[in-house]
Amino acid sequence: MTDAAVLDLIANAKDELRPLWRSYDQLKLINQKRVLRAFQDNRISDYHLVGTTGYGYGDLGRDAVEGVFARVFRGEEALVRPNLVSGTHAIAACLFGLLKPGDELISAVGRPYDTLCQVIGIEGNAPGNLMEMGIVYREVPLTEEGGPDLAALERAITKKTRLVLIQRSRGYAWRPALRVSQIADIVRRVKNVRRDIVCFVDNCYGEFVEEYEPLEAGADLIAGSLIKNPGGTLAPSGGYIVGRGEYIDRIAARVTAPAIGARVGPMLHLTPLILQGLFLAPHIVGEILQGLSLVAKVFADLGFPTEPSWQDPRGDAVQAIRLSCPERLTAFCRGIQKAGPVNSYVTPEPSGMPGYEDQIIMAGGTFVQGSSSELSADGPLRPPYIVYVQGGMSKEHIELGLMSAFRELQDQDLIEV
Repeated sequence: MTDAAVLDLIANAKDELRPLWRSYDQLKLINQKRVLRAFQDNRISDYHLVGTTGYGYGDLGRDAVEGVFARVFRGEEALVRPNLVSGTHAIAACLFGLLKPGDELISAVGRPYDTLCQVIGIEGNAPGNLMEMGIVYREVPLTEEGGPDLAALERAITKKTRLVLIQRSRGYAWRPALRVSQIADIVRRVKNVRRDIVCFVDNCYGEFVEEYEPLEAGADLIAGSLIKNPGGTLAPSGGYIVGRGEYIDRIAARVTAPAIGARVGPMLHLTPLILQGLFLAPHIVGEILQGLSLVAKVFADLGFPTEPSWQDPRGDAVQAIRLSCPERLTAFCRGIQKAGPVNSYVTPEPSGMPGYEDQIIMAGGTFVQGSSSELSADGPLRPPYIVYVQGGMSKEHIELGLMSAFRELQDQDLIEV
């Protein structure tokens, strides 16, 4: 494949993608209006942008941030803190805050992603996991088509079931991400059995991908990471939890301590970055969706299986490509690394990572370490050697990353037209 052939392949794909990209432009506008209204309704002012240290007493900015998040995602209350270090941390805080010994946790969409499996205790032997504390875990396998099995889920619920976990994104699995309409179907089935069961959505990678969010579909609680979609590439750390007030109160007591809860916690002068990142997020996510559709179209044109396909509706901001061999997976990630604005000279190598059983190769020349709202790619070194592409400050950067990945694959004679 010559450079000219690659350019022609991309140019032809872009021509075919124009109508789809216009629909994403409309999505940007709808979600930008939602976020703008939340800022205005909470009367955000410059005095909210002054951070605190220590205990964080009287942090008006923290209260404002949480008010905006609650309004954007349509929850009663929110907990948004820089010390929630990842999506896994935010989700674990919810599980530990709401589950008691003897309670039953059901995963509605099969096996959760690797790090959460260790939080639950179904993989590894990490001390302090849920099962060690007497929490019962069950999971409902996906259908052959990769969707939720609603009838099996309804049968799985028992009188001990306290919480149903709904993982929106695919993790390191080859399945479609859940659409909000599918989340609504899951919630409806669960609530038909018992209305007191908590329907909790792991919303990582799903924010602003559609016009609606899971709480609008009837879910009780959502959580995610600020260095994914809602951070808009600016938030340097943090996580968020939004939902029913009684649940947020219990989770806040777990994040800090009982009787302290959400009333303390300094924002460490990060309030402006968190708020500005959230304000930019609808645009950034729209750019990501446009760029990932280009990645999917080009690789589909070359005969590689992709999930989702370029024309399919998306439930998250991740593009999976089945590359079928470890050499392609490694080369692809190295090409993405070379396209990064930071550490472009670094060569990614597969290695062990906390919470994962397999070696993982990760590429991310990002301003925020581990940010997946910036262009990155990763995957476990296990068959069928799937690469997961996410993020990108602009569709133009994603296109440049795609070209860099092709060059790396070409140099090793791993791809041809």
